Amino acid sequence: MEMEATAWRKLLENIIADAQERQRIANRLGVNPATLVRWARGETNPRYENLQRLLKALPEQQETLTQLLLEEFPTFDMPVGEDISEQIPAEIYSRILNTYVNMQDAQRSWYMSDLIMQLALGQLDPNYLGMAITIAHCMPPSGVAHKVCSLRQNTGRGTPPWNTYLDQGLLFLGIESLAGYAVSVGHLVTVQSRTEQTFTPVRWEEWEKSAVASPILLGGRVAGCLIISSTQPGYFLEFRQKLVEQYTELLTLAFRSEEFYALRDIELSLMPSQETQRLRFSQFRQRVSDVLREASQKQHPVTVREAEQIVWADLEADLLALPISHHS
Repeated sequence: MEMEATAWRKLLENIIADAQERQRIANRLGVNPATLVRWARGETNPRYENLQRLLKALPEQQETLTQLLLEEFPTFDMPVGEDISEQIPAEIYSRILNTYVNMQDAQRSWYMSDLIMQLALGQLDPNYLGMAITIAHCMPPSGVAHKVCSLRQNTGRGTPPWNTYLDQGLLFLGIESLAGYAVSVGHLVTVQSRTEQTFTPVRWEEWEKSAVASPILLGGRVAGCLIISSTQPGYFLEFRQKLVEQYTELLTLAFRSEEFYALRDIELSLMPSQETQRLRFSQFRQRVSDVLREASQKQHPVTVREAEQIVWADLEADLLALPISHHS
């Protein structure tokens, strides 16, 4: 039965009137945005742990909101001890597993990747300081040695100054990159600032002040890498690194078993600069269309996904064949 909207619910209703803020808070709490609307309307009551997370997600309104919550929930109190933001809430695990079991095979990889990036972004950058999260997939083995020679970074998620959707981040990464290094050594790698003295390879991008790369591992095999950049130097403290590792473990659900490769089959090459690569990406869609048309003419039709994989492999081969002068 619907309850009368109390003062804290009215405050929440005003806050979540902005769709972007509603999504941010939902990601931070690990709930659906519709759940916040039901709380605001008095249709349901949040559990105490969700009220605590709500306070954490709204630092500017925390004092006022605490007082209003106590009017409806006299026994409620602020959390003590360990900061709940230092662990992934149970609701997030539940939401991810529910999505996994209910998603069709053809859609599972994209939806799982996007959902996990959204939720990780909500917890790792709750105050919108500026963060970018991308996933790089291992390219299928190629060459005479039949080894994985590069990672393909595709879509991602971000908070300002990055765009919400990082669809323009398409890039092949090799051993010259932080992600490539993390995949090669088989464990999480972080660089805390541009001025840090380190032998770890990293190519800094605009706005990026610290970064972490965590290989996506399952049973000693690797499928790719989770890459996270922050506008804040020194942002990836130990507790955040543990969170990154936990979200990376969840990302194994977004990959098929055949997309994981033994570490001994990883021999990443040096890939050309972003500028050189993007010049060659401009004709990607046209090349996919050409593959589809040629396959149809030969009466051996392929799917769009298969055509894309063929073009990616051709692009990788083209880039690997370029002289070293294109790698700076």
